[in-house]
Amino acid sequence: MLAAVVSAPEFETPRLRLRPLELADAAAIQELFPDWEVVRYLMATVPWPYPPDGARIYLEQAALPAMARGEEWHWTLRLKSEQQRLIGMISLKQGGDNNRGFWLGAPWHGQGLMSEACEPVTDFWFDTLRQPLLRVPKAAENIASRRISERQGMRVIGTDVREYVSGRLLTEIWEIGAGEWRQRRRS
Repeated sequence: MLAAVVSAPEFETPRLRLRPLELADAAAIQELFPDWEVVRYLMATVPWPYPPDGARIYLEQAALPAMARGEEWHWTLRLKSEQQRLIGMISLKQGGDNNRGFWLGAPWHGQGLMSEACEPVTDFWFDTLRQPLLRVPKAAENIASRRISERQGMRVIGTDVREYVSGRLLTEIWEIGAGEWRQRRRS
């Protein structure tokens, strides 16, 4: 018997609306994403320089099929005050040590928006998908991303070296368990 596919729901936070990714988002992603400040700490699977049709190809060949299979969940981030404008993305995927990833357009860096987006997405990971652990690798020098993990109560469980758009970098693997997450949310 096959398990039912769990679709990505829409989320709302105090400042953001998170909408499930759709093909119509390709043009907005293509406009915002190819920026060194956005991509430099992303895994080297991201082509650089980013091709002119990179967003459409990624959506058609990777993200949307994985969503349809129930293996990944992707959301676009939009300010509630400007809901037609895509400002970033956040994603979850099953398996391995890379369960959550995100990017935010450079004009919105440093405002706490990604921390805000991580809350309902991490709740979804543990409460709806019933996953026991959330693991997130990140470049050790990506201080902004490290701070999000720290604020969420995650801890470093290991290090290695991985390929990023900006080259080979020391990588920290961050983790939090379902029980720890729920306890943190209650306090």
